[in-house]
Amino acid sequence: MYGLLSYVYLGISLSAPVGPINAAQMETGLRKGFSYAWLFGLGAILADIVYMILVYFGLATYMNIPIIQTFLWLFGAFVLIYSGAESLASSVQANEKSLQRNVTKFHSFRTGFFMSLMNPLSILFWIGIYGSVLAETANHLSTRQIFINSCAIICGIFLWDYTIALLSSIFRRFLTDRFLRAVSLFSGISLIGFGLYFGSKGILSLF
Repeated sequence: MYGLLSYVYLGISLSAPVGPINAAQMETGLRKGFSYAWLFGLGAILADIVYMILVYFGLATYMNIPIIQTFLWLFGAFVLIYSGAESLASSVQANEKSLQRNVTKFHSFRTGFFMSLMNPLSILFWIGIYGSVLAETANHLSTRQIFINSCAIICGIFLWDYTIALLSSIFRRFLTDRFLRAVSLFSGISLIGFGLYFGSKGILSLF
């Protein structure tokens, strides 16, 4: 059990660092409530599962090809800058209710999925950390045990995303529309900042 809990903790550790996904999910919860933030997190988890499967079947080796790395940096930059621009646009809306009418729950799920899928940090995490876990355990653990450990990692991510969605929806009740617009502004600037950083990495990799 202790070993299994360590993998749950690993999943939490993978999700906890401040980054574009956490910033966007927190902003979604503060502006729209628990269900929107929760679905955003589920979309991000689905992207994580996709990467776990790719790493498990060895497809992650293709990520080391320079042209693919460049594409991931640049497209990831586009996704984050676009999402940041949407957040900045929402920060000038009249009030929180008008924001909620313009976005469906499926849109939140889809945004979480694609933002996480095209986030270069997610790719680096899963190739570097999950790939290392597989390399360390593949020789002395059965396929069934590796699958169980992988599910424990997902459980850790699940717990973190649930916590973020819950906390953001609770704090939302005590915030004014002006503060919510400020959160959208800060989140948008953060996402664009990450996007510009990833874009610069992609441009540098071309040369």
